[in-house]
Amino acid sequence: MLLLTPVLVAIVCILMVWIFKNADGSSDRKKGEPRAEAHPWVDKDLKDSTDVHQEEAEADEWQESEEEVEHIPFSHNRYTEKEMVKRSQDFYELLNKRRSVRFISNEQVPVEVIDNVIKAAGTAPSGAHTEPWTFVVVKDPDVKRKIREIIEEEEEINYLKRMGPRWVTDLKKFRTNWIKEYLDTAPVLILIFKQVHGFAANGKKKVHYYNEISVSIACGILLAALQNAGLVTVTTTPLNCGPRLRVLLNRPTNEKLLMLLPVGYPSEDATVPNLARKTLDQIMGRPLCVSRNLSTFSSTLSLRRPGSVSEIS
Repeated sequence: MLLLTPVLVAIVCILMVWIFKNADGSSDRKKGEPRAEAHPWVDKDLKDSTDVHQEEAEADEWQESEEEVEHIPFSHNRYTEKEMVKRSQDFYELLNKRRSVRFISNEQVPVEVIDNVIKAAGTAPSGAHTEPWTFVVVKDPDVKRKIREIIEEEEEINYLKRMGPRWVTDLKKFRTNWIKEYLDTAPVLILIFKQVHGFAANGKKKVHYYNEISVSIACGILLAALQNAGLVTVTTTPLNCGPRLRVLLNRPTNEKLLMLLPVGYPSEDATVPNLARKTLDQIMGRPLCVSRNLSTFSSTLSLRRPGSVSEIS
């Protein structure tokens, strides 16, 4: 017992030193800079506020939905199977030509075209039909220059510090860096903001359910509409630029920048990486339980009726 006492005392001392050391480190982090996050690509300005539990304490500030909407007959165009196949194939071939283009001409784009593609994006579904998106169109050269200055300043820090060597290495094949010339040359910049909440007529806040998912769907439709119109863009998500760009564009605090699209015609010397998309087999799957059941069924069937398995698809 006498021999164990010094050992126990030593262990207790080591534990106490370790506890105090960690406690001091935690307090230092609170006073100083925060610990680097494991996911530097997550923009702090884009934290989703779909979860309204944190808002229960401020329940009086939120508007209860009491709106009643009339339901009307649905109008639908049905096509023959042959027409469906052709339309779906044509649409696929159109979108398969879409590429992210970083070399954009300064040739002007018809205003009506921009209006139409944004109207198309606005047809996207949204949580409880809250339509939590704002599309800000910038054409003024001075404003575009200020946007470029803000983005390049932050992007240089992103590339040198925030993103980390792995991310920077993954981007080398695209020959991209923090210099964004297309922000000046593109005739139109479309900045897409998500509204984390809305406002009722009485000034109370309205919950915008699944706002980030809803706006992301709208962005996908916008990309398809731009491709359909014969225009090009590159999807950009300016990391840590949202607050400054929001102030520059005089947008309200309930709007958070989700994406920025420089839009125009491709320049004559535009190039893109020679990339291949995944095949249908690589992107379309079946539920595992169904696959197992079909596999078992196919094996059983092959034992009973040789040569008939190929008929099962």
